Amino acid sequence: MKIFDDLLNPSVAKILLAGGVGVLRTDTLYGLVCLATNEAAVERVFTIKSRDEVKSPIVLVSDIAQLFDVPSELEQTVLQRVWPGKTSVILSSKAAPAWIKRGNGSVAYRLPDSSQLQQLLNTTGPLIAPSANPQSEPPAQTIQQAIEYFGDTIDFYVDGGEVIDTKPSELIRVHDSGTVERLR
Repeated sequence: MKIFDDLLNPSVAKILLAGGVGVLRTDTLYGLVCLATNEAAVERVFTIKSRDEVKSPIVLVSDIAQLFDVPSELEQTVLQRVWPGKTSVILSSKAAPAWIKRGNGSVAYRLPDSSQLQQLLNTTGPLIAPSANPQSEPPAQTIQQAIEYFGDTIDFYVDGGEVIDTKPSELIRVHDSGTVERLR
């Protein structure tokens, strides 16, 4: 287990690109992260977190080009209005891998409002980032709490300070019909 204090430490991207799993601060909460394109790493996150198998993970992207599907004009308009920021957007998907969609036919994406996190995502590609906590526990507010939750089951931790605002991202769904629904 490695602990870093810099999200842009080259070892962070190297571990992720090699299929590793880590905990780092997103623009909202601490997230349990791995490459969205690596099925074994995604399954490892679900196991470590004891996450419900049918619950799709949030996917962090650095720009619209990292989405699994090309967004429609309506979707692009919505994304440009809410990104970057603390809004996750659920879009229907044909191209996302099954280990991301989990039978839901859609993917929740967020483009974080953090230039450092965007730089990391430019290097690694999309990352899943469900909150850093076992399924029934509250999200970790400090890296120490994340370490207490996961210990050596995680390859690395990046200390991003204490989470003061524990509110998760806003969540909206863009329906194929063209309507936009606010879920939280």
